[in-house]
Amino acid sequence: MTAYVGYRQATVEQLRELVEHPAIAIPKTYYFLRWFDRVSGIQTELSKEFPSPEGQLFNASLELRWKRQGTEYDILLLSKDEPKSDLKFTQLGKDWDWCDRPAIFHNSDETKFPKGFAYLDGEEKFNPKNFPIKQRYFFNSQTATVHFIALTLDRHV
Repeated sequence: MTAYVGYRQATVEQLRELVEHPAIAIPKTYYFLRWFDRVSGIQTELSKEFPSPEGQLFNASLELRWKRQGTEYDILLLSKDEPKSDLKFTQLGKDWDWCDRPAIFHNSDETKFPKGFAYLDGEEKFNPKNFPIKQRYFFNSQTATVHFIALTLDRHV
């Protein structure tokens, strides 16, 4: 199945517009923000602390990742479909395919997250069977080399 991988740079204002764009922030979009000393965990709404130096949003169609580089943000789009032209992404290669696989979850007290980790706004009980997240592998269709692993939602949710 053909996929799209794109890149662009943006100011903080442009990043905010992008994450709120109707083609990106569709219903059932999740957010994961990263700072130097903590992570937000997976959230159902964009935090008031946005923008974070790094982060991502994902839904059933795409994952958008950002990372601050100086005063701007580098943004990567991993999508099943080519984005609308007003989003101004530059396509990186054309030989991309994708496939979905079950997600691998870490314990909430994983040591790589020193301040803990919350799934879905700090819910106490987490059951992976009820959690709609999967992993989407983006690979080169000519070599079958996986280049990116994105989060996505189970299409049956």
